[in-house]
Amino acid sequence: MQEKHLFEYATIRVMPRVERGEFINVGVIVYCSSQKFLKTVFELNKERLQAFSAELDLVEIEERLMAFRKICEAANNGGPIAKLPIASRFRWLIAARSTIVQTSPVHPGMCCNAGETLEKLFAQLVL
Repeated sequence: MQEKHLFEYATIRVMPRVERGEFINVGVIVYCSSQKFLKTVFELNKERLQAFSAELDLVEIEERLMAFRKICEAANNGGPIAKLPIASRFRWLIAARSTIVQTSPVHPGMCCNAGETLEKLFAQLVL
């Protein structure tokens, strides 16, 4: 039997009008300390998002999501947050914010492979 590891995840949401509280899940972030894993996967369904709100700036939303990816990957062009330790990067990404791109509350779980778990959660919660 494979060893199980504690992981945490949050969905990434696009909330066109923050005051209404309506959102569409567009991605998932998974963090597993023991596997030194922090990764995000996202997909913008442009037709669905524009049907939800025609005023959305999809280029800006994609730029914000790419910033999430750069921070997860500790990319050189990810800014000062990307230089933080992995746990601090995850906590910064999942911090409450009142912008158009937000994350859900964090949920814990147990997994054998964080990468496989990310793909499974993405299929369940976004696609």
